Amino acid sequence: MSNSKQKILIVDDEPDILELIEYNLNKEGYQVYTAHNGQEAVAEAKKVLPDLIILDVMMPKMDGIEACRIMRTMPEFKTTFMVFLTARSEEYSEIAGFNVGADDYIAKPIKPRALVSRINAILRRNQPSEDSPDNKLEIGDLVIDREAFMVFQGGEKVVLAKKEFELLYLLASKPGKVYTRESILKNIWEDSVVVTNRTIDVHIRKIREKLGENYVSTVKGVGYKFELL
Repeated sequence: MSNSKQKILIVDDEPDILELIEYNLNKEGYQVYTAHNGQEAVAEAKKVLPDLIILDVMMPKMDGIEACRIMRTMPEFKTTFMVFLTARSEEYSEIAGFNVGADDYIAKPIKPRALVSRINAILRRNQPSEDSPDNKLEIGDLVIDREAFMVFQGGEKVVLAKKEFELLYLLASKPGKVYTRESILKNIWEDSVVVTNRTIDVHIRKIREKLGENYVSTVKGVGYKFELL
């Protein structure tokens, strides 16, 4: 599949990093644009409207966290993929990134093949599966049938309550994407219903009790994501 119509903006104040990522993504067929700090990133993003933005966290003039926060307030970037690139391993920087709307994190030093693989996987999240209808997800040994409200694990039916099913389907619809508790509440529960974070945690625990621990991961301080462990 050609990626020639998909645009990626890379933002980093280190020229060597920009060159390395740009070279590898160009080889993959993406249209690649670059910026050197958060201010340039916002301006360039407005011009090119990229499908994905890769942001370094620590940059002069405006860091990646602030640039992401600003762009997430703009309607044109509500659904744009935002990925942070950083050498920092502190947990608080990851939490700060996810809290302003990051979709993923990629750690330095960069491994080109792993980077390209991750970017390809992220951009595929918005593409419907050619093998499965939109109302049915098939991931590993799981089949999640939204139309029938049924889940099968290794061919065996697993009974989930309605909200448990809706929560599982939400997470599994975009494997690897971290859903904050706020976004889960917005997607699963009506505004008129009073729901706490504890309610979400209980539903996750019930899903794990019925399916095992290998599907839903906790991102500490942020929320949850679906991945096959």
